[in-house]
Amino acid sequence: MALLKELGLDETTIVFFTSDNGPHREGGGDPEFFNSSGPLRGIKRDLYEGGIRVPMIVRWPKMIKAGTVSNQVWAFWDFLPTAAAISGATAPKTDGVSVLPALLGKSQRNHNYLYWEFFERGFQQAMRVKNWKAVRLEAGKPLELYDLGADIAESNDVATLHPDVVAHIEKMLKAARTDSEGWPVKAAEKQKSQ
Repeated sequence: MALLKELGLDETTIVFFTSDNGPHREGGGDPEFFNSSGPLRGIKRDLYEGGIRVPMIVRWPKMIKAGTVSNQVWAFWDFLPTAAAISGATAPKTDGVSVLPALLGKSQRNHNYLYWEFFERGFQQAMRVKNWKAVRLEAGKPLELYDLGADIAESNDVATLHPDVVAHIEKMLKAARTDSEGWPVKAAEKQKSQ
């Protein structure tokens, strides 16, 4: 920011500050020391909120009033469409949506769902549909279900109380996933069974 100011660009430059994951242990990091995840469960490489939920700070003088807070749910794949919208360019087709309206305090189109996969420890999935969050920690295992509106810490699995929601999300998970030679579910299932 100091360099932008020195160059006379601080009033005309949009600055996004965020991360692609929660706190980590790499390089001797200690997430517990600073309570880095706050009330959220998990850290980097977890599909719980502590591993994937991070703030985004945007500084855009003349367009965003300082101190403005938004609870808009967004994902990192929304950045490219947002940057394209800001610049007036046409974004390539992606799963992302521009969050420019939310940045400007206007009505925002929301995702129908957010979907994550993680292969480093075998096949894991998570999906957020409004305030419902489903997590599957291993291929073939049942879904855990959390109501983020009532349980941001994901401490109370309510899957047995909401079988209709679990069944709906199971269908959505199948539709959201595209088979890939590079990330085959069968290989992850085989790896876990060995």
